[in-house]
Amino acid sequence: MKKAVFWIVFFTNIMISSAQKSGGMDAVYSGIPWFDQNGNIVSAHGACIVKEKETFYLFGEAHSDDSNAFAGFNCYSSRYLYNWKFESVALPVQKEGKLGPNRVGERVKVMKCPKTAEYVMYMHADSLTYKDQFVGYAVSKNIEGPYTFKGPLLFEGKPIKKWDMGTFQDDDGLGYILIHGGEIYKLSDDYKSVTEKVNESMTTGFESPTMLKKDKLYYFIGSHLTSWERNDNYYYTSNSIKGPWESRGLIAPEGTLTWNSQSTFVLPVKGTKTTSYIFMGDRWSFPKQASSATYVWQPLTISGTSLKIPEYQESWQIDLQTGIVSVPKNADKILKNTDSKIKYSGNWNHVVKENRMSESKSDDKNASFSVQFKGQQIGFSSLVGSENGYAKVVITDEKGKNVNSAIVDMYSKSAMETTVYKSPVLKKDTYMLTVYGTGERPNWSDKRKSNYGSTGNYISITQIAIR
Repeated sequence: MKKAVFWIVFFTNIMISSAQKSGGMDAVYSGIPWFDQNGNIVSAHGACIVKEKETFYLFGEAHSDDSNAFAGFNCYSSRYLYNWKFESVALPVQKEGKLGPNRVGERVKVMKCPKTAEYVMYMHADSLTYKDQFVGYAVSKNIEGPYTFKGPLLFEGKPIKKWDMGTFQDDDGLGYILIHGGEIYKLSDDYKSVTEKVNESMTTGFESPTMLKKDKLYYFIGSHLTSWERNDNYYYTSNSIKGPWESRGLIAPEGTLTWNSQSTFVLPVKGTKTTSYIFMGDRWSFPKQASSATYVWQPLTISGTSLKIPEYQESWQIDLQTGIVSVPKNADKILKNTDSKIKYSGNWNHVVKENRMSESKSDDKNASFSVQFKGQQIGFSSLVGSENGYAKVVITDEKGKNVNSAIVDMYSKSAMETTVYKSPVLKKDTYMLTVYGTGERPNWSDKRKSNYGSTGNYISITQIAIR
């Protein structure tokens, strides 16, 4: 009987794994649009992940391309971290009040309270001018929601009137609110109020506060103040959550701007052989936050007081049973940008860089490139840089029907060659990939009137990958 049960479980796991791989992505891919089960862009920024039994739940900010106003907090689920199923708008825009129309809701974090078994959601709530800031909370008996907004989280009877925030749940079940600058607040047993301020501000700036714990050592990650622009994130360590905290420097090579991302959460994945820690970062794209902002999820390398992302992995896999991270072999067919199969329209400049990398680029708003391919997946890489803008990507079948589309952001303050688009896995057939320039670029000013973003509208291609 035990053997029969074993084989049933064994074959069930194989079928689940096969379905996962044939129906979607086979790895975590950073810096590209992600699509849910309905073909819609995954919109879950400033995010966190909660694991419930064998399922991971991703909570993050919904966005629009028209405004930074609160558009709700989304909930997605996944068994393998590679593909995400849209579950619900866990907390929608309220009819009125502090998370109503024309308000700001950011940095959503969810924790399950050990005492009450309730799920408590925290967020930075604010006005559109960022002058009415506070940490708010909402509750639900179900992890997917709906969550009921309760208003400000109180400490000594008053709201915590701060901006960027995060959360941390310790091994003993105690919950903490993390605030920009390094402030840390201890939550009550029911997670619905604050009982103690356990750490004062450590430094100026220090946005997007994120914490993890490994071998009794706490690591506290934050970023500099550069609006939606990426920067070199840095970290502190301490043997106690109450400090003292010691500055340890950057978490990625200087100048990579944390591989063009900003921290939001660290997910521990505990296996039978090791526990891997996954850095979750956002690659913001203002103003097209809904259509073009992407995710940078990278395995962390941790040894003693050293916490690093030494190299950028465009894709990686994790064995959830063992906890071991690996990098998949690339079996895609590669077409270089000069391949005759790629058809260019409009004015293009085909150049070879000093490192012998070849690039085709254009700032002609009527420029496009296309390629017909037979297979089930296609992607392409660009030399992202400071003069690049947005590109529209469209895949059509032999009948001309649109089967996938996206708006891709090719801007980066820190130049690098990287994959910027990879389609969902399609039915094996013949398709046409077409990429157009839009004549638009990420560009914005902050409340200090500082200017950020791209200085041009170039689109770029270095190669195409077909599977």
